[in-house]
Amino acid sequence: MDDINLTNSEWYVLDCLWEKSPMTVMELVAALGERLGWAKSTTITTLRRMEDKGLVRCAVEGRAKHYAPNLPRDRAVRGETLSFLNKVYRGSVGLMVSALAQDKALSKQEIDELYEILRKAEGESNESDSPADSGGH
Repeated sequence: MDDINLTNSEWYVLDCLWEKSPMTVMELVAALGERLGWAKSTTITTLRRMEDKGLVRCAVEGRAKHYAPNLPRDRAVRGETLSFLNKVYRGSVGLMVSALAQDKALSKQEIDELYEILRKAEGESNESDSPADSGGH
């Protein structure tokens, strides 16, 4: 699971499992049926494929199958973000932020959040750039 490239269907299933885990097949059938209109067979087929890919794990308890995510949400988000950034903006965060700013897609609050993220990153970068021992200088 090094290169994470989830389909929309896999995202839907994992999103349910990240909210509540483990879930039985019937709980997932109900949740995905309500959210997306999926049939039971669609849910079961998707779960089987995801289990084969190692995205979910299944534990059988009695007659019920209980599914849980094998992939943490933060890892999936990072992988998908990098994939999107590389595909759409050739890996350039600057191009992406510039596109958002030009389209006026950023609110004042989001701009403030970006400044805070950048200040924090700059501080961490400065800490890692400074030598551990200044040698008396």
